[in-house]
Amino acid sequence: MIAIIDYGVGNLFSLRSSFEYIGETAVVTRDAAEIKNADRVILPGVGAFEDAARKLAETGMRDAVLAEAASGKPLLGICLGMQMLFERSFEYGEHAGLSLVSGDVAPIEPVIPKGFKIPHIGWNALKFPDGKPKSPLFKYTSAGDHVYFVHSFAGMRSGSAAVAEDAIATTDYGAELTAAVQRGNVYGTQFHPEKSGEVGLNILRAFCEVI
Repeated sequence: MIAIIDYGVGNLFSLRSSFEYIGETAVVTRDAAEIKNADRVILPGVGAFEDAARKLAETGMRDAVLAEAASGKPLLGICLGMQMLFERSFEYGEHAGLSLVSGDVAPIEPVIPKGFKIPHIGWNALKFPDGKPKSPLFKYTSAGDHVYFVHSFAGMRSGSAAVAEDAIATTDYGAELTAAVQRGNVYGTQFHPEKSGEVGLNILRAFCEVI
């Protein structure tokens, strides 16, 4: 069973429908006991980092996420949920993240060429880093497969504009941007698998198979 964390932010029910479509049981919950009993955890998120981080703490879900990550359970952050896995965000100030992956969340505006629209919205191709084994999250995914993005901030290496140290996929939007991360049992996608058609469903299938 997959626990989709409900803390007042995210596309909860479209995510649940996507898991049901691929034959997996998923529940939307903020019950710590139910999350503990789940096999896998999803941290969704849309909106502003500061507001989402506050709601995650106020609902008690921050502690639940950290406990499940520490237990070794597979955890997947999606969009803003992925950004919250980082150490810090510089979205309208400086805000502490969950520190489950290395690096910062910073605006893409200084990184991409002038004339590129912000936010980065729409379908874009995935690239896999040279010299790294492909993550099991992309077991059914090929380089060049397209997924759906909506974001103005991205995960970056601490103190730089480079892609995140824990990046397992990137995308090209005038510059190379972090598309997905992994550190051990903790995964994150900047794109929305639940809005990415068959490619996205295959990524969710693969997440359901990671050990």
